[in-house]
Amino acid sequence: MRSARLRKRAPAPYDLSQLPNGLGIALKPMPQAASVSVGVWVRAGGRYEPAALSGISHLLEHLLFKGTRRRGCEQLKQHVEGVGGSLNGFTAEEFTCYMAKVPQRHAHRALDVLTDMVKQPRLMPRDTEKERDVVIEEIRMYEDTPGQLVHDLFNELLWPNHPLGMLLSGTEQSVRRITHAEVVRYWRAMYQPRNLLVTATGAFEPQRMRREIHQMLGRLRPRRASRFQAAPRARHRPQVRIWKRPTEQTHLCLGVYAVPRSHPDRFALELLHVLLGANMSSRLFREVREKRGLVYEIGSQIKRFHDTGAFVISAGCDAGKLHATVQTVVAELFRLRHQLVSRAELRRAKDYYAGQLVMGLEDTMDHMMWMGEQAVTVGRVAHADWLLQHLEQVQAADIRRVARRLFVDEAFQMAVVGPIEEAAAGGLAALCRLKGRA
Repeated sequence: MRSARLRKRAPAPYDLSQLPNGLGIALKPMPQAASVSVGVWVRAGGRYEPAALSGISHLLEHLLFKGTRRRGCEQLKQHVEGVGGSLNGFTAEEFTCYMAKVPQRHAHRALDVLTDMVKQPRLMPRDTEKERDVVIEEIRMYEDTPGQLVHDLFNELLWPNHPLGMLLSGTEQSVRRITHAEVVRYWRAMYQPRNLLVTATGAFEPQRMRREIHQMLGRLRPRRASRFQAAPRARHRPQVRIWKRPTEQTHLCLGVYAVPRSHPDRFALELLHVLLGANMSSRLFREVREKRGLVYEIGSQIKRFHDTGAFVISAGCDAGKLHATVQTVVAELFRLRHQLVSRAELRRAKDYYAGQLVMGLEDTMDHMMWMGEQAVTVGRVAHADWLLQHLEQVQAADIRRVARRLFVDEAFQMAVVGPIEEAAAGGLAALCRLKGRA
């Protein structure tokens, strides 16, 4: 990818700092906004869990909404929702996030609730037992949702016997084994300032926000920052695995290992994703759904991690159309490997990416999430204009080079959930071969 024409990076419009105890702060004032979005990010997630504690990050996330030493469960929710705001959280592989969005005048309230949750959660044994049952029902719900299950099974194919291949929610067995004492120990070890980042976007005064964060979290005692297990080396052995289920549709994930989060090829990969499966103008949507009527829904996804990644294509189709669907998808991958994208198609992909980014950054919550994920994973926040400059420099040859690197016979992995016999795996594997195609 050529970068000689890139302009000098403009000063980042983000206020990044760190408290003496190691807690990070990332602020983005948006004076024109009518709201403030606040997030507390914790470097604790699926990648940090040993197999015996699989699902503990997610269980702990649930428990933080059960109350603090100052507020009960209902008080937490009402303190934010009672002024028209929203309160939520989620667990990912490399972090956990708690976030709130409120009208501008209630910024202090959002920050106070979130810091209260991470600093002094109630963590009562009876709540652990009750929420354990809730999480188990959530796990069963995902197992009964083939579109979700196929993604979980695909992760297991890519990263077997590794935290990245385990369910973020854990299994029913692992969640039942986690004790209340282990939950408390995990909170004490992980929810400490060197693992914490507070982000805020919207209509607030930065100095006041920083001062309030210091007042609420500045006295926390630091411990050694947590580390996660390195990703295993990519396996150059194609696999097709079928889980036979009596579903109406057959769901599939077809994908390959991709580049880590900060790899220079990430810009070309983003555009490859737009070209293949990001929207209704993408090649897969046009060819597989619109022209051939093989599926209702099809798309692509990029999984981004510190030291690895994946490019995944997912679809749902009638069992009788599975072979035709896979064959058509692989034909599109072959085209990207061997034919340069036209100038017009590349221009549309760049404009789509730029438009989605710019429009997303108008909303304080979307902007906070975009900023926070970067800050908590790589320790910096890129200027949107700088990102778009790099995207603009991607050429058709760069996309073909990345496609040739990723889409090789030895790399393909496929998971299938549906009324398909396991004996069909060999035939599906043969359809994924690129060598020998005209």
